[in-house]
Amino acid sequence: MAALRPPRRFLLPLCRAFSGGSCQLVPERGGERRDAAPSRVSRFCPPRKSCHDWIGPPDKYSNLRPVHFYIPENESPLEQKLRELRQETQEWNQQFWANQNLTFLKEKEKFIDSRLKAKGLELRAESGQKATLNAEEMADFYKEFLSKNFQKHMYYNR
Repeated sequence: MAALRPPRRFLLPLCRAFSGGSCQLVPERGGERRDAAPSRVSRFCPPRKSCHDWIGPPDKYSNLRPVHFYIPENESPLEQKLRELRQETQEWNQQFWANQNLTFLKEKEKFIDSRLKAKGLELRAESGQKATLNAEEMADFYKEFLSKNFQKHMYYNR
């Protein structure tokens, strides 16, 4: 069964018309880490006259679907505060999972590399295919990674 793909029109840069010049994501907290994943979220463009929040295609770093929030003309201060809190939460989730996924991929590559070297194998087989580890060996990595990141996930879920 083929995977469904979003229409190409969603991959265009964010329309200025949608934001009305006032729709911005809250700047992320804290300093940038050098090894942090890029915080650029997918840039899709909802129709100009949209009156609803729009959910875009999954981001390639975090795998989260970005939301562009609709700003009504007569938005009350309380509605604005709620929208801004939602935007801040979305950006925080985006940054957390982008960094977490980047860390996971780097550590996984290091683990595979070290295990293959310990076995005396090369990263690529003679046929040119990338060498892999079996499920039991990868289970060791997953268990170790989850244990090492337990506190980080506890903080995320609180």
